[in-house]
Amino acid sequence: MIRLSRMADYGVVVMTYMAWRHHETNTAHRVAEGTGLSEATVGKLLKVFAREGLLESHRGVNGGYEMSRKPEDVSVAEIVEAVEGPIALTLCVDEHTGSCDVESLCPMRGGWNQINTALREAFEGVSLAAMAFPTLPEFAEAAPAPLTNQ
Repeated sequence: MIRLSRMADYGVVVMTYMAWRHHETNTAHRVAEGTGLSEATVGKLLKVFAREGLLESHRGVNGGYEMSRKPEDVSVAEIVEAVEGPIALTLCVDEHTGSCDVESLCPMRGGWNQINTALREAFEGVSLAAMAFPTLPEFAEAAPAPLTNQ
């Protein structure tokens, strides 16, 4: 089974929440309340996304985080890579030589690149807007989840 890590999954949840409120500055506390994730996890992810340029952070009394780009300009690949690093199914993809003990004997040497490229393109082909607003015609098909007490 191929599965995203829990942190990558949570990262998409956090960024989806940020997309819903992309014209606002949000604190880690507010995002945690809105997503049901722990404030510690949300805080860690917000810092990662700010460091990677997906969010801007603001200090001070009215500080917090806001989107640095429009949701339609952010891909799911960027979110996953911010949390996990490069998307790769195996150690031997994308010319990463020397990372496998049986690399010189492997009949699949380089063969995984085609699958990895398809997977990466799939992640790149889905925008944050399509995840956050799937019913809007320009993004896909299903209304944004209602926000509670916000």
